Amino acid sequence: MLNIDELKFDDKGLIPAVVVDSITKKVLTVAYMNKESLQITMQKGLTCFYSRSRQELWLKGETSGNYQHVVSITADCDNDALVVVVEKDGPACHTGSDSCFTKQVYQSPELHEFSLESLYELLEGRKKDRPEGSYTTYLFDKGIDKILKKVGEESTEVIIAGKADDKAETIYELADLAYHALVLMVQMGISIEDVHRELASRHVIDHKVKQEKMTK
Repeated sequence: MLNIDELKFDDKGLIPAVVVDSITKKVLTVAYMNKESLQITMQKGLTCFYSRSRQELWLKGETSGNYQHVVSITADCDNDALVVVVEKDGPACHTGSDSCFTKQVYQSPELHEFSLESLYELLEGRKKDRPEGSYTTYLFDKGIDKILKKVGEESTEVIIAGKADDKAETIYELADLAYHALVLMVQMGISIEDVHRELASRHVIDHKVKQEKMTK
């Protein structure tokens, strides 16, 4: 574990901190810390920064309620920058946006970023706008019974492909299952964060069970 005395603060006593959402992995904001704010962050488990404009410490969420609970802090190879992974209570940006980074400067015409979160947002848009000719629109129009039927069908296809030990086909069917599971989530108002938190809680329980077995 790196000691904070090994960190390299600049000539103003500051170090940049890139704040990342533990669930979505989105960059939420870039702020600065001095040694005191970093110590407070570690003691409270909440992000505390140093405002260069106001020249004072500020605990994120102290006025807005949008606290950031620290999961981990990692230094880069030169010890002069930090990545702070957090679970947030609300928007990271003062504008009310989830992230401070919303203004696209460039998008490659060939390469496209993909994430489950972006797919989920796309499905939410399909449910709201119901564009004609969309298969997703068709599913939402048919309702929960049709969506559940497709989840069941795709689950069966995964089992068949897995039983045949066909890796490529299993990947294909898992993708279909994941898509339809996300449609079900949107239909029921279940967020990716909801599932993430459930899995995280099971990981903790599983870890405890393993520890108990090791001590017996």
